[in-house]
Amino acid sequence: MYVCNCNGLRQRDVALAIEAGATRPREVFAHNACSAQCAKCVCEMREMIQESRQAFALAAE
Repeated sequence: MYVCNCNGLRQRDVALAIEAGATRPREVFAHNACSAQCAKCVCEMREMIQESRQAFALAAE
């Protein structure tokens, strides 16, 4: 499923960027060598980053 239609970023592209250490949408874009266009995807990226942080925190307990 696409997260960013402007840049063709799929959920797996965002997830890989997060796994590589991205903590902000701009870092997700940088990891994928692109930049925000319309920014409609930023909220979804933030949600994915937050979910990843929460899952990591639970795993660390």
